[in-house]
Amino acid sequence: MPFDIKAERRTSRQKCRNATLNHAFIVKKDEFYTQYEDVSKEMVKHADQLKGKTVLCNCDDPFESAFFRYFALHFNKIGLAKLISLSYAGSPILGKEYPLEEHTSAYEAAVTQVPDEPLVRPDGSLDLESLFALPGNSLTHLDGDGDFRSQECMALLEQADVVATNPPFSLFREYIGQLVQHEKKFIILGNMNAATCREVFPLFSSNRVWYGESIRSGDRKFLVPDNYPLNAANCGLDEKGRRYIRVKGVRWFTNLDHNRRHRPIELSHRYSPAQYPRYENYDAIDVSRTQHIPIDYNGLMGVPITFLDKYSPDQFEIVMLANGNARTSVPSVTLKEVGYQPHSEDRGGVGIINGQRVYARILIRKKSA
Repeated sequence: MPFDIKAERRTSRQKCRNATLNHAFIVKKDEFYTQYEDVSKEMVKHADQLKGKTVLCNCDDPFESAFFRYFALHFNKIGLAKLISLSYAGSPILGKEYPLEEHTSAYEAAVTQVPDEPLVRPDGSLDLESLFALPGNSLTHLDGDGDFRSQECMALLEQADVVATNPPFSLFREYIGQLVQHEKKFIILGNMNAATCREVFPLFSSNRVWYGESIRSGDRKFLVPDNYPLNAANCGLDEKGRRYIRVKGVRWFTNLDHNRRHRPIELSHRYSPAQYPRYENYDAIDVSRTQHIPIDYNGLMGVPITFLDKYSPDQFEIVMLANGNARTSVPSVTLKEVGYQPHSEDRGGVGIINGQRVYARILIRKKSA
């Protein structure tokens, strides 16, 4: 039901922080909240494909989210048709930026127009009162808790043209599966390890999913709940006293096309049997680094998982993933195609060289000119 945002704001933030701590123990430790600059650097690459679209930010929070902030501030510049943001009732940071009377509820924020005057207040927060006072905009309670798997949230998913958010990493496979099932365009954050899962890798090999433009290596800083332990070197407090953690291997996963994925890898190395050993259980050579792919070899090659950062579907074909569950997850016709032969040291499908198991590899081949 609709509510008055002014009536729901509190003057005491500490009370909401205490409520957050009470709920935090039921939330998984993968509640990472994206930095605004990371959202901005990626979304600007897709502005043309967002024009005139309805964008859904589920697994989000209209009060705290960098995604909602970015799309609200750039609504008119991009030319969005509508912005929908859904909060989750169990969010451990709900009410920190905008203390709310009923902080345990889930909300739907719907925006169809943004005022011409600046939305940013002197303290850096958004003037949500002015935003939701405009005709066509609304802020309402959800009936449920905002879980993306609920019928209520899936009905809102059907309204969207593009989904942009940072889903819980522990639910990433289920989340991206839902987007693919509903045939949605999306740009979402995840860990690169998800690309090797049996549910996700086929999306890469069939060119239905690829990495976004702006994140290719290194780690990213995420805000975390107040109860998150800061017992590692990559954790700390920011200038506002908020806890953060740096997470390695973060990537944007998307099916929105961009120029970078059509940029071929520049190859300069030449093939020699001494530098590129053959696997004992695959009819393929091992390439230890993507930049070492030989320019004059046209057979099957095993490359590191980080190959996906530079993969161009115009230059290479992805055949399969040679990892620990390849024997059970890869179709038998593909195993036959790559010349797979069981080996005494093979415990599932990784490549074997000189009797030793190697890291998981993506088996690729060049496309003809």
